[in-house]
Amino acid sequence: MTVTILFAAGTLALSALVFVAPDPVAFQIGPLAVRWYGVAYMAGLLIGWFYVRRLVASPRLWADERAPLTRDQVDSLLLWVTFGVVVGGRLGYVLFYNPVFFAQNPLEILSVWKGGMSFHGGLLGVTFALLVFARLNDTSFFSLTDIASAAVPIGLFFGRIANFINGEVYGRPSDVPWAMVFPREVLAPADEVVARHPSQLYEAALEGIVLFLIVRMFTHGRLAMRWPGFVTGVFLIGYGLARGFCELFRAYDPDHMLALHPFVTPGIVYSIPMVLVGAYLVHTRRFKAESQALSAGRTGRSRG
Repeated sequence: MTVTILFAAGTLALSALVFVAPDPVAFQIGPLAVRWYGVAYMAGLLIGWFYVRRLVASPRLWADERAPLTRDQVDSLLLWVTFGVVVGGRLGYVLFYNPVFFAQNPLEILSVWKGGMSFHGGLLGVTFALLVFARLNDTSFFSLTDIASAAVPIGLFFGRIANFINGEVYGRPSDVPWAMVFPREVLAPADEVVARHPSQLYEAALEGIVLFLIVRMFTHGRLAMRWPGFVTGVFLIGYGLARGFCELFRAYDPDHMLALHPFVTPGIVYSIPMVLVGAYLVHTRRFKAESQALSAGRTGRSRG
């Protein structure tokens, strides 16, 4: 990135960072062009897959020291999660954020390389994929959601970096020293070419790095994977709060049907149910797991 330097009254003043849109193609093999957007998503999925393999290989994290999946099952799970992320994320973006445009341009739905993925849609897609996978493999659905929740922040980090590379979901006008000037070609027609918050990087930090560390504190510090559903609740609360905070810096779209106020955005509205469901899971899942363990202990003693 370059820096715009303004000379005023003989003094040197730092005005704003200038966003320099990189070549969207990371590398090319013959006629096959691999875009940075795809690289970012693939990195998130593969690193998340590696992390999940480490989780299931750590007996101390699980009740009775038994992970709900084998490593071979983790490999199969990657395909299901990838399908849920891509299909759910894209359809969520189409339905939640741009239904009118895509109704008029249906072929654009397939142009995922241009950007446009919804986390909330991806969440629904992955949830459905995990539900089917749990049924087919006769394992705990909530243990699977805990595993996914532990790894999702990795994908979120790379996804937000992809947003930044594409120059999408940029921020509101700002005069902070790190504000960026996004060029006209990446802005919506109604938005001015002014310095803006690099909100994609805020989300990469909060939804990616900070949320990963918080969830890991529960998975490895509190051993919360022993209470199926608890880690899922922590993730839902953490993501909802992080997303809600970052929405205060993202560009406001007044045309969306859920754009209720500049500080009550569609992203906040979609995140409120996540926080409520997360709070319910955190409140109930540990109690349920401990009650079941206590009941099993009593049954074992009476039989003995």
